[in-house]
Amino acid sequence: MPASPSGARPERICSPVTSSPPAAAKAFRVGLLGHGTVGGALATLVPERADHIAAITGMRPEITGIHTRSNGTSFEEVLAGCDLVAELIGGLEPARTYVLQAMAAGKHVVTANKQLLAHHGEELWAAARRHGVQLRFEAAVAGVVPVIRVLQESLAGAHVDRITGIVNGTTNFILTRMAETGATYAEALEEAQHLGYAEADPSDDVNGKDAAAKMAILARLAFDTPVHIDDVLYEGIEHLTADDMAYARDLGLGLKLIGTAERVDGGISVSVHPAFLYSGHPLASVNGPFNAVTVESAAITEITMSGPGAGGPQTASAVLGDVISAMIPPASTPETTQSLPIVQDVKRAFYLHLEVADRPGVLAQVAQVLGIQGASVKSVVQKGLGENARLVMVVHPLLESRMLAAVELIAGLDSVRGRPRVIRVIEEQFQ
Repeated sequence: MPASPSGARPERICSPVTSSPPAAAKAFRVGLLGHGTVGGALATLVPERADHIAAITGMRPEITGIHTRSNGTSFEEVLAGCDLVAELIGGLEPARTYVLQAMAAGKHVVTANKQLLAHHGEELWAAARRHGVQLRFEAAVAGVVPVIRVLQESLAGAHVDRITGIVNGTTNFILTRMAETGATYAEALEEAQHLGYAEADPSDDVNGKDAAAKMAILARLAFDTPVHIDDVLYEGIEHLTADDMAYARDLGLGLKLIGTAERVDGGISVSVHPAFLYSGHPLASVNGPFNAVTVESAAITEITMSGPGAGGPQTASAVLGDVISAMIPPASTPETTQSLPIVQDVKRAFYLHLEVADRPGVLAQVAQVLGIQGASVKSVVQKGLGENARLVMVVHPLLESRMLAAVELIAGLDSVRGRPRVIRVIEEQFQ
């Protein structure tokens, strides 16, 4: 390029490069079932992103029909005019019937319905294979965190040993506020409802059922074996107190509602329960309404994925990602090749909280009972005097059945006031 009179090179002026959809982009018709928080957000998002998607795929997605319980457009009308059904009505019925009918009609299906998959997943995946259609469900677990796609595609060649997750944003927000402000469970729940992180009826979130359904889906994909929600032991957060948070800080722990799916003694264990984490665990720093999932395998050591776990626009984004995937076949959820036994008695570490009489020998008495069941104490904190004395300890891993037996014996001691409180502890740290 010749120099300018001033000796400086002239500035090259370039027109911006823009991508535009092919002029003849084929319409990809999406039938929407449900128009609530997520369905409404998807109906807004699809036209906003249609040009971009058309430029990538050569097909332009468009919402061609919406069925709700009250809008007068029948499911049959929506089904007849679409290539794919997005099921966002929730619940088991009529969602199951609609999904089966859609696949029988040769339509792809995208769903965010974790309870449907946790109860009827094998039936639905079999139907998708039988009819040669796709059943996509990224938005059913962990919001925008792409854990389903990672397990099905990126880690398809890895032998997964354990999945640990914070998969419910409502409970994570509540526990975060309890830890940060000293709020009670009731106060933190009220704040979550006020901010829209918790439903008016938060039962499935706070009792662990929502997380249990998600862990059943993840376990099925990770271990290639059928897992029903009834195989998942789950416990919620309703019984947790501000004292638990305070003692956690004293012991250097954080408290989360944790879902765990892992290989144990030739079988698998899937559970959801409150658990303490040490600061080195990648889930320990996940706060507020965020979700995160850690996948462990000898081939990869561990990877952790995190992001918003709820919200209309966020979940709609995950649903639209599945729609795009369905536009680019093939993809399917293969049949399971194993039938692994469910193991429910697993070794874990435990936090034990006792209200005790402040007199000599109490700690030794408790330690003796724990020793009878094969438990050893890792750390102990004593607080208060007289009638307000408390012992808080962390016990090294032992079978849950042995720990529960120890708790029953400890509860019968004269020196113990009230029911002992037990919370599991996750000892793994990755640094």
